[in-house]
Amino acid sequence: MRILSLAITCFVMFYCATVYASGSGAVRVKDLARVDGVRENALVGYGIVVGLAGSGDSSRSLATLQSVKNTLESFGLILSTDDIKSKNAAAVIVTADLPAFAQPGDKLDVHVSSIGDARSLTGGTLYMTPLKGANSKVYALAQGNLAVGGFKFEANQSVLQRNHPTVGFIPQGATVEREIKNQFVNDDGTLSLVLKHPDFVTADRIVKALSKATGFDVTALHAGKIVVTPSEGMSVISAIALIQQAWVVPEVASKVVINERTGTLVSGANIRIGGVVISHGSIELTIDTDFYVSQPNGVLINPSSRIQTTVTPTSEVTVSEDHEALYQNAQGTSIAELISALKKLKLSTRDIISILQALKKSGALHAELVVQ
Repeated sequence: MRILSLAITCFVMFYCATVYASGSGAVRVKDLARVDGVRENALVGYGIVVGLAGSGDSSRSLATLQSVKNTLESFGLILSTDDIKSKNAAAVIVTADLPAFAQPGDKLDVHVSSIGDARSLTGGTLYMTPLKGANSKVYALAQGNLAVGGFKFEANQSVLQRNHPTVGFIPQGATVEREIKNQFVNDDGTLSLVLKHPDFVTADRIVKALSKATGFDVTALHAGKIVVTPSEGMSVISAIALIQQAWVVPEVASKVVINERTGTLVSGANIRIGGVVISHGSIELTIDTDFYVSQPNGVLINPSSRIQTTVTPTSEVTVSEDHEALYQNAQGTSIAELISALKKLKLSTRDIISILQALKKSGALHAELVVQ
């Protein structure tokens, strides 16, 4: 009975702590930092895609001809590159990401990209391709049918193309053949946490939260790295699990991200701006040009004379000015309140972007402006 009561009490305390942390804007250390040494590794390989319906590399791609020749020789067929006239093969680069702790037999997604002059990889099959790491060792083998999200057809000098037909994808198309040893424990038995977004305030809060929640010896080397010394006798896996479950309220950087091409604006709602007065108006200039033909009178015209038909352009210029928008705010107004007020003045997103750029230059916008 006591064991059941203790279990219920622990569950209630954990549930209450989780609800409080989530309600206060706290996130897990697992979402803010990663264990140093636990990472993905890029794999790359060179291969050929076969089975294309005449949309592969042409005879100008000598690398493809040589690859087909070498492939056939591995099956006992001795040919010259001059004997290969088919356009049903294409040379490709195959890429994949090998996750941490991947074991032999695990499956990986692979991306296939043409490097020759193939028109399309639709309907092709990737021939067995070894995937190597940065140390030139083979860690996986890729093979399978391509899924291409586009097509390209040509007939009678007409071309119909959709999306990008020279890039393909093979879900679960590679098999891991070698394990990568992940060294995530330092020589002195400590663990290192690398912040995904380095920040001095967040690093200090993580140090205090881990020291309180785990009792470990925690030290911040700089804004992006924290060293943790687990308690003696505790396993490394248990220590990492305990560290990643701690809750921390991260420091949010004041940034305003704008994209002028798409008219997108993303910002934190609590960013403050200084007291400013904004006046914004737009002028629209329209020029309409009509062309008139001046035809001389008379049916017969002497060719030696200078009388001829003349095209006369006539232009009409119209200038219209929209209603000028005027806004004034108090000190400490948030950017959310500013944008809401500008929207009420019926300003477009592009107009608001121009205003924010002007605010940044004037020093009234207390945030980093990121222009994409």
